[in-house]
Amino acid sequence: MSVTPQKSRVIILVKALPQPSKNYGETVCCAGVTAEGAWKRLFPVRFRHLSGDKAFNRWDWVSFRYREPTSDRRAESCHVYEDSITIDSSLKSPDERTRILNSILLPSVAFASTNGHSLALIRPKNPRFRWKRKSQAQLELERESFRRAARQLQMFDKQLANIEPSPYEFRFEFEDEDAVHKYQNGDWEAHAMFRNAVKRSSEKQALEWMDYIFNTEYPAKGMAFAVGNMASRPQTWQLLGVIRLDQTSQGELPL
Repeated sequence: MSVTPQKSRVIILVKALPQPSKNYGETVCCAGVTAEGAWKRLFPVRFRHLSGDKAFNRWDWVSFRYREPTSDRRAESCHVYEDSITIDSSLKSPDERTRILNSILLPSVAFASTNGHSLALIRPKNPRFRWKRKSQAQLELERESFRRAARQLQMFDKQLANIEPSPYEFRFEFEDEDAVHKYQNGDWEAHAMFRNAVKRSSEKQALEWMDYIFNTEYPAKGMAFAVGNMASRPQTWQLLGVIRLDQTSQGELPL
């Protein structure tokens, strides 16, 4: 394992829901691709601790320094030096987004796994967005996991202890070239969409709006799923990002 710092620059595509961490309090699975189309998984990223010019979002070009991780053998994984993270710019052009991301699309989760990938971008077929309200017992278990993580830190983190989990579980049923999948949606942006919509209207209207976005608008215009496997269970894949991406044929890619 090399501990020599290396540099990278990626377009952020994945920012998953915060997860309690024994060592870091809470972490967010973040990932992006380089200009050459190589995936990089950024860890640990404590997103609450990133503010100002370091608070990045999807489609931001982000530069950072990293070393090889000690316990994560997935080829795309980077142990990031958080203080080195900077935002260079944002990729605003839909044509440029399409050009870069279409070049890395894979046909299926099975293809990605067989070829040694731990992150992949695929076009879902017949996607169907669904939701289910969590039980109070499930919500309390999630709250307790954050409180436990806060207590395990050297200094008790009150903000971490008070993190409120999302009240709904969002899922997608979809097909790829090899199989049918039912994945829980761990995309932070999807849950942020819900919370922001509730502030503007109501839970009922927020869910109806999300139903239209994910079951009508995105499938009609084009969408892609960023998926990744787990370090401890490489055979288990998760849905990490739901991305609006124009549908084009290979011969129609913008120059």
